[in-house]
Amino acid sequence: MQIEGRKALVLGAGRSGVESARFLASRGATVALHDKRAVEEWSEAARSLKEELNVGLIGGDIPSWLLDQIDLVVISPGVPTNTIPARYVDRKDGEVIGEVELASRFLKGRIVGITGSNGKTTTTALIGELLRNSGIPTQVGGNIGTPLLSLTETSTELGWTVVELSSFQLESIVGLRPNVAISLNVTPNHLDRYEGFQDYAAAKHRLFMNQTGEDVAILNADDEITASWANGLRANVVLFSVKKELAEGLFLRGEELICRANGKEKVLTTRGEIFLRGLHNVENVLAAFAAGLACGASLESMRETVKNFKGVEHRIEFVAEINGVRFYNDSKATSVDATSKALEALGGGDGKTILILGGRGKNAPYAPLIPLIESSVRSLILIGEDADNIESQLDGTVPIERAESMEDAVVKGFSAAVGGDAVLLAPACASFDIFKSFEERGEVFKSAVNGLGSSLSTSN
Repeated sequence: MQIEGRKALVLGAGRSGVESARFLASRGATVALHDKRAVEEWSEAARSLKEELNVGLIGGDIPSWLLDQIDLVVISPGVPTNTIPARYVDRKDGEVIGEVELASRFLKGRIVGITGSNGKTTTTALIGELLRNSGIPTQVGGNIGTPLLSLTETSTELGWTVVELSSFQLESIVGLRPNVAISLNVTPNHLDRYEGFQDYAAAKHRLFMNQTGEDVAILNADDEITASWANGLRANVVLFSVKKELAEGLFLRGEELICRANGKEKVLTTRGEIFLRGLHNVENVLAAFAAGLACGASLESMRETVKNFKGVEHRIEFVAEINGVRFYNDSKATSVDATSKALEALGGGDGKTILILGGRGKNAPYAPLIPLIESSVRSLILIGEDADNIESQLDGTVPIERAESMEDAVVKGFSAAVGGDAVLLAPACASFDIFKSFEERGEVFKSAVNGLGSSLSTSN
């Protein structure tokens, strides 16, 4: 791809946009970086691009005269692809791509791409560990937090790049071709961005669009949407399931995780050897094993890695136990389905769960939570701007309290609990009404829990 001499507009001044602007400008493009926020509100990394690489910085509206000069637009994941500047440049035969697509044109080696409504980050991190611990040169990036462009220089012809891919990132791919592509599940999410569920599912499906018969597509046989894709793909399809035995593929039978191929079976590991909690994490482990086998990782090494893999931050992360009450941080549970999986993972014991819900809603119904709430939740603590909507849909299930802040939610959650209970932050909402990110929300929750523990130990 020719970059030198191009006139590029990068939309979005977050981490991905900053990396895109830096990448393009350092290779000879004339670059303008845009964000709706005033430039004074941008990060230091974004603002420094002006002096460092002569990148133009534009806050607010984009002047129309500038769009007439642009021949390349790079869109950050948080910016819709139908935004006016992108449509304008596209109509005049300019190129409109995302940061992931730009990176894919410069990455060496092979790619594992992972998408799904839930479980992407855990599975991406686990696959990275499986490959590394098998001695395979591996780097990990994408939606997991490291812009893919930052990995282009360190990629090698013999290595693998393991990439977490959101629907937002997949909207703007053109030629990205994962050698191994995984869809964990497709459940209602981001309906505040898409016109309907099918549009969201279609964005996820784009992960497979450039694969050939030399590639591998790994699909969840238990998910209605992903299972329906199996017959229409050009890649070699590998299925996984926790609900049924498969004639070919990876599945859970009793306590054993099995791989069946060409009429032969082998035991991959057992549920007892998986540190991560919940049936949904068995799904993630099956998908990761399938990817590891496709990439040539050693089965013995993978089994040992799975045994020692403790998961990633903000995903059903144990925080502390205070006076017999356990606290779990699942701030990444930004959808109703993710919250359901967290509740299922904590269920089955003697205690019940005090669930902290709320934030910026995504126009998805909360009613699917009702059976789990009625069976396993002692009370609900609601925070954030969608609290009224949540209460209207879940009223009459269990006692509901409102909290003014995360700290208040932690205190009220502890007060509602009895010994053996768990207080779970699994908000089913985005964080952007109060926090900069789900990571910040999770950190504030953990800080509040630790503060509560300190205050109680001092008073005792």
